[in-house]
Amino acid sequence: MTPIKASLAAFGLSALIVACLGPLVIPVLRRLRMGQTVRDDGPRTHLKKSGTPTMGGLMIIAGFGISSLALMGLLLRGSPTGVPGGALPLVMALAVALVHGALGFLDDYLKVALKRPLGLRARHKLMAQVLVALFLSFGATTVLGLSTAVTLPFIGISFDLGPLYHVLVLIMVVATSNAMNLTDGLDGLAAGASIATFAAMALVGLAVESPGMAILAASVAGSCLGFLVHNHHPARVWMGDTGSLALGSLLAALAVLTKTELLLPVLGGLYVVEALSDIIQVTSFKLTGRRVFKMAPIHHHFELGGMREEDVVFRFWLVSVGFGVLGLLGLRGLGR
Repeated sequence: MTPIKASLAAFGLSALIVACLGPLVIPVLRRLRMGQTVRDDGPRTHLKKSGTPTMGGLMIIAGFGISSLALMGLLLRGSPTGVPGGALPLVMALAVALVHGALGFLDDYLKVALKRPLGLRARHKLMAQVLVALFLSFGATTVLGLSTAVTLPFIGISFDLGPLYHVLVLIMVVATSNAMNLTDGLDGLAAGASIATFAAMALVGLAVESPGMAILAASVAGSCLGFLVHNHHPARVWMGDTGSLALGSLLAALAVLTKTELLLPVLGGLYVVEALSDIIQVTSFKLTGRRVFKMAPIHHHFELGGMREEDVVFRFWLVSVGFGVLGLLGLRGLGR
C-alpha cells in the first residue's frame, strides 16, 4: 500500500467511524445531561440551541486515532524498505492531541456537568499546554533529530532559531488550540473548516515525504467529515473544548513534525482571523470602551449583521479552502 492510498483509506475509515458513532454516543451524552449552556449576550437565534450535547470531540478523537494507527500499521507491514520516521512521529502527534483532548474534556465536564462557568482554571490549562509543547519540541529535535531551523514559505529563506525554537513551538501549540476553540462557535463551522485545513496538511505530508503525518492529517479530515453529519445546522452535537483543543494542538504538531512551522499561519489562516478579531475586540474595549465588531469572534459579527448562520458557515468554509490552497502554493518556496 502506498502512502497516498493509505491516506485515502484513513480518510474514509475515520469518516465512517465517526458517522456511525453518532447514533451511539449522542443519546448517551443526552442521558448524562451534557448539554451546553448558550451565552445570553450572543445572537438571539442561538438561545434555542441551549441543551445541545457537547463533548462530541470524543468521537472525532476516536475516529482519527483508530484509523491513523490502523492504516499506519498496514503501511509499515506492507513496506519492505520501511517508512521514513516509522510510526514514532504519528504516535508523538497523537499524544499531543490526546492530552489536549483530555484537557478539553475536563474543561467541558466542569462547565457542563458540575456547572462551573469558568471551567478549568486558565493557569492550570496553560501549564499543561506548556508541558505538552515542550514534549513536542524536544521530542522532535532530540528523539526524531529534526533541526531547529525554520523556513519562510513562498520565498524559501531559512534561519536557525536555536533554543528559541522551543518558544516558537510553545506559541504554536497554545495559539492554535485556542484559535480553534474560538472558531467552534457556529454549527459545523470548525468541523467543516478543519476538513479543508487537514486535507491540505495531508498533501503537505505527502509532499515532504512524511507518510505518517499525511495519514494522520487525512484521518482528521475524515473524522471532521463524519462529525459534520451530526454537527451541521441544526447541530445535534457539538465538539466542545474536547474536540477543538485536540484539533488545534494536532494541527500545530503536524506543522512541527513536517518542518513547515511557518506555513501554519497560512494553512490555518481562518483560525488566525478568528483569534485576531477576538484580541482586537478585547483590546479596543479595554483601551477605548468601544467595540470594533458587533460581537467577537468575527463569525458572530456577520450573524448580528443580518447574515444567516448557514451562510456565514459556508463562506467561512470557502475561506478555509482558500487558505489551504494558498498554503500548498507556499510549499514551492520551501523547496518541495
